[in-house]
Amino acid sequence: MNVADPAALVARYARNLPRYTSYPTAAQFTDAVGPDDARDWLRAVPAGDALSLYLHVPFCDTLCRFCGCNTAVLRSADARAAYAALLIEELRRVTEQLGTGHPVSHLQWGGGTPTTLPVGTLRQVMQTIRNSFTLLPDAEISIEIDPRHLPAQYPAVLHELGFNRASLGVQDIDPTVQEACGRIQSLEQTRTCIDALRGAGIRAINIDLIYGLPRQSVRGVRDTATAIAALSPDRLAVFGYAHVPWKQKRQNLMPTGELPDAIARFEQRAAINDALCAAGYLPVGLDHYSHHADPMGIAARNGTLHRNFQGYTTDPATTLIGVGASAISSFPQGMTQNAVSAAAYARLMGETPDRLPVVRGVRRTDDDRVRAELIERLMCDMEIDLGAFIARHGLRAGYFSDDMRKLSGLETDGFVIISGQRLHVTEAGRAFLRHVAAAFDHHLEMDMPQRHASGI
Repeated sequence: MNVADPAALVARYARNLPRYTSYPTAAQFTDAVGPDDARDWLRAVPAGDALSLYLHVPFCDTLCRFCGCNTAVLRSADARAAYAALLIEELRRVTEQLGTGHPVSHLQWGGGTPTTLPVGTLRQVMQTIRNSFTLLPDAEISIEIDPRHLPAQYPAVLHELGFNRASLGVQDIDPTVQEACGRIQSLEQTRTCIDALRGAGIRAINIDLIYGLPRQSVRGVRDTATAIAALSPDRLAVFGYAHVPWKQKRQNLMPTGELPDAIARFEQRAAINDALCAAGYLPVGLDHYSHHADPMGIAARNGTLHRNFQGYTTDPATTLIGVGASAISSFPQGMTQNAVSAAAYARLMGETPDRLPVVRGVRRTDDDRVRAELIERLMCDMEIDLGAFIARHGLRAGYFSDDMRKLSGLETDGFVIISGQRLHVTEAGRAFLRHVAAAFDHHLEMDMPQRHASGI
C-alpha cells in the first residue's frame, strides 16, 4: 500500500475502536459490579502502596458543543459548594475502607471545569485530601482549566494549595471553527491565562488540541498547532473529535454537515504532528507531545510511561481512585464507575451514610490482566518482546499466536515490524496504535462499534 495515499488508508482502517486507556475498556462495564466490589477492592489495597486520586467536577460556565464529557452548566455557588461537600463525604467513605495515610503520587482534578468551585470549597476538599492521604513531595497535582472563565484570584490560590500543573483546553484558534463549536476563545485569552498561571508559580502547562471538528482544514490546524507551540506548553494532547450525538445531544447543535471526512481527519492529524515536531516536541504514544525535559518525555524515552483513564501519565500507581459523579476507579481486580449524573450521584450518596456511589464496573480475569499490561506497553512504548513477556508471566508458548496473525495487514503496510517474537510499531504506524492494540483485545468482537470513537 502507498502510505501516502489517505483514501487507501481510510478504506482499510476506518473503523471505530477503543482509546485503550484501560483494558477491559469501559464498554465492558455492567451493573454486575457494584459498591460491594469497590469496598472489597479498597480494603485489599496494601498499606503503603502509592495510589492516584482523580476528582471529577461536572460543571462548566458554558457548554462547548463538541464536548463528550459528563458536565452541565450550574450557576449557583451554593449548589457547587454542596457538590464539593459530597466529594468530601465520598473521600471519608473511601478512607473508611482504605485506611488513612496512603501515599498519593498523582492527584488530578478534571471535569467539567473544576475552577467553577468556589475558592473556599476547593480549599476544604484539598484539606480533606491532605488529612486523609500523604501527598508525596514529588506528587503531580494538576487541574483542568477553561481560560475563558478563570477567576483572577485562582492562580495564586492553586499555587498555595500545592497545584503544580494545569491543563488548558484550546482545541482550535480559528474563529470560524470556534463559532461552529460554541467555544469562542482568543489566542490572547489563552496566552493571558498561561502567563497568570506561570506568574503564580504553576510552571507546568498542558494544552489540548482537537482535529476533526466542523470547518477545520489542514492549513487551519497547522496554524493552530504552530501558534500554540509558540506559547511553549510542556505537554500537548491532540485528540480526534469523537462524534457521539447519541451520547451527547449537544453535539447536534454543531453544523455536523461540515464535519471533515475520514481522509481529512487523517491529513489534519498529520499536519498537527508535523507542526509540533518542527517546533521541537517529542511525540509520545498515540496522541501526546512533550518537551524533551518534561517528565513525560523522559518517561517515554526510558520506558516508564503509563496510560490510564486520564490518558498518558508518568504515574506508576496500580490503584487509581475516582471521586465524584461518573468518576472511574481502577484496581488490579477490576474497575468501577460512580453514578454518571450529578443528581444520581447525590441521590446514592444520600441513601445511606456509608454507601459508595458505584453503579457499574468490570472484574478482570487473569487473561485480562496480562492483556492489559501488554496493551499498555504497546500504547506507551510502541514495541514489545513477546518472548520475554510470555516468559515473565509464565504463559504457554504461542499464547498470542492468533493475535499476532491479525497484524499481517499492518505489517504489509509498514506500520509494524515483526521479527520473531519482537513486535515494533514504526513511526508511520503511530497513528494506528489503536489498531495494533485491538489485535490483542479479546472483548472487541462483542462490542457495539458505536460505543467507540473513530480509529482515524
